[in-house]
Amino acid sequence: MPSYLSRVVTDGTDRMAWMRARARGITATDVAKLSTQRSIESAAHEKLHGSRFTGNAYTTHGKAREPEIASWVLREHGIAPSQALFHAERDLRHLATPDGLAQRDTGTIELAEIKTTNKEWRSIPRNYLRQVWWQQYVLGAERTLMVWERHEDFVPVGDPECRWVDRDESEIERLVTLASQLIDVLIARTS
Repeated sequence: MPSYLSRVVTDGTDRMAWMRARARGITATDVAKLSTQRSIESAAHEKLHGSRFTGNAYTTHGKAREPEIASWVLREHGIAPSQALFHAERDLRHLATPDGLAQRDTGTIELAEIKTTNKEWRSIPRNYLRQVWWQQYVLGAERTLMVWERHEDFVPVGDPECRWVDRDESEIERLVTLASQLIDVLIARTS
């Protein structure tokens, strides 16, 4: 059995269980926002009090397109869709739900992260890179296929685009430090 399977918190089929489990830890979505002390304070406030953001036309479009894009990823790159929530080996509070997951014959773990956008990307936005590196840390993955589908007025334009993102230990170390600071702020505010 692959070692990451022993770290499944929830398989993602029960949305409420998945949401409850995510609320108890630091997720890739949380870490994507972390870059400064102010962002740590803001993330702590959101973790404790919830977010006012409940979605919009863009998130609705992304949720609707994700299964289609995931099918393309499976067909073209052999990375299966995933909705499971995993915890890191070193800290049970460090959580991630990659959009796709594959363990290759060599034992190497590869992930996929799927986005939709109405913009052309020259490079992958930094907040998405933070999300990818965090997922790599949690799962022990070597690289992630970042996949994005551009749309105009919510109509897909062409095939999805993709780029491999390699594991970056220095970025991961920085994110783990920021996540630890966020946990410290959360503990201080709830004590």
